[in-house]
Amino acid sequence: MALLRVCGSSIFAFIIWSLIKRLRAPKSPLAHIRGPQKEHWLKGNYHRIFQDGLRYNLDLVQQYGGALTQKQLYISDPLALHHIIVKEQHVYEETDMFIMGNRLIFGEGLIATLGEQHRKQRKMLNPVFSLANMRDLLPVIQPIADQLRTILNAKIPADGSIVEVNLLPWLSRGALEYICQAALGHSFDTLDPTKENEYIEAIRTLAPSTLRLIFLRPFIPMIVRRFSLYWRNKMMDWMPSDALKNLRHVVNVMDTASKKIFAEKRAALENGGFAGIAGNRMQGKDIMSIMLRANASSSNDDRLTDSELLGQMNTIIFAGFETTTSAISRILWILAEKQDVQARLRSAIRKAKRDYADAQGLSSPWEDVELPYDTLMGLPYLDAIVRETLRVYPPTSLLSRTARQASVLPLHQPIRSASGEMISSVHVPENTTLIISILASNHNKEIWGEDASEWRPERWLSPSGERLHLGDGKSNSTIGASLGVKNGIKYPGVYGLMMTFLGGGRACIGFKFAEMEIKQVLTTLLPRIHFALPASTDRNGHVKEIYWKMNGLQVPVVRPPAGDNVTAQVPLDLRKVCEQDFVANQPN
Repeated sequence: MALLRVCGSSIFAFIIWSLIKRLRAPKSPLAHIRGPQKEHWLKGNYHRIFQDGLRYNLDLVQQYGGALTQKQLYISDPLALHHIIVKEQHVYEETDMFIMGNRLIFGEGLIATLGEQHRKQRKMLNPVFSLANMRDLLPVIQPIADQLRTILNAKIPADGSIVEVNLLPWLSRGALEYICQAALGHSFDTLDPTKENEYIEAIRTLAPSTLRLIFLRPFIPMIVRRFSLYWRNKMMDWMPSDALKNLRHVVNVMDTASKKIFAEKRAALENGGFAGIAGNRMQGKDIMSIMLRANASSSNDDRLTDSELLGQMNTIIFAGFETTTSAISRILWILAEKQDVQARLRSAIRKAKRDYADAQGLSSPWEDVELPYDTLMGLPYLDAIVRETLRVYPPTSLLSRTARQASVLPLHQPIRSASGEMISSVHVPENTTLIISILASNHNKEIWGEDASEWRPERWLSPSGERLHLGDGKSNSTIGASLGVKNGIKYPGVYGLMMTFLGGGRACIGFKFAEMEIKQVLTTLLPRIHFALPASTDRNGHVKEIYWKMNGLQVPVVRPPAGDNVTAQVPLDLRKVCEQDFVANQPN
């Protein structure tokens, strides 16, 4: 108990010292940049930005422009973002809090390294996610989408009536199985609810566990720098926090399981074979197998250590699970709300599958036809729906950077300073923290048009329904210029000129896989299953209304009085597809 009191007193003293230091700090060099008034003496406005903050974030940019401040710089200006994530990415790096926190959880993976180590890892991993590898991977993981469809179909009455199903747990299980098989060549049977697995449960609870401890994140760099691993573990034992102990358990489970899978896979590859049933089916086409072979054939200078390879495993699985689940859930919710869009998309999928079956001489029902990679990725209306959803509703809305040295950020659109002067650049002092607003960038009316916040997939299509090639000088949007480009200015996003998957040297390395998975799941489910918003009432006559909270990640809940506004869920009405669920004379 004495040690516990000492530990608690030390942490309390550090917090008080930090507050005094903040209060006595000289006037910030960013004081001339306008921003909202601080709403809380300690939290400032962070709770408004990160907790159900969709409207608040967009209103900030509408009022103050593409650069504003409230202790930290909040950036959505396209020219400024080009400097942050492309031109001067060596200056604007991930925060210590982000890097050290991720290293404690995932090990030395891509999201926990900087500088030369990160570039070396990126050089090794970029070819792993090549189009050629995605083409090989697609047919091998098709059975996962088929199994998900079979499970959902089994819940629908044979008489064609409607059943309400909470899709979120099933889409979550499907996304986990996708990324585990594709990344590791290993199956945890996540779509079988009778087969629980400690590793899968750890991955599923990781995000909620870290969010419960978000108030501790600012102290991670100080604790890591000042205390050894031995004393950090002791502090974990002494801290009276179940959430902290649960997170440590989650991390230990992930570490133990990943090491076991890694050892099995390496041994199998060295013996010229494959590990497990999934490994035999994948035939070495999974991401980990490709990476191990590439690493073994690399020079000593380029080769990654075992700890770095292990770090990639947990990083890829976590990154490929949460965001994809959110994106597929959001698309199905939109299709359930917009029945005309759902019918048009289903008709486009039917046409594509029938055309491919005819060209290949296939006799199986069109619903069961598996589209090859280039056909799947080239479906115009499907592509427009996926892109528009990821633009308007990015799974992750905000990211942070730290200026490692003083710099000047140029602005595409000048902003009005606190004195009323129009300024076209911002001096950024060393150690300034910047918040990159993916959401505000994707909703920029100057770039995407006055209807930027409206979900309208037609903006990605030509008048004839063909896919619009970005930057080709044509547009079907209201901006009258190339889509995503205005007067030569565009966002440096790696996907569709939007910021959803970021850009530069720290862009999401697996965005091609995520896009492929989303499209494969949709083209598998929609031919046989119709989706609609919940229509039944509870005993008090209330209908479930789904609402999406922007809490860092997008979280779907059911509003009161039918729901608790907390529990993540996507309840939709499902039934079997009938002919009235298609439209005739589909142009694409």
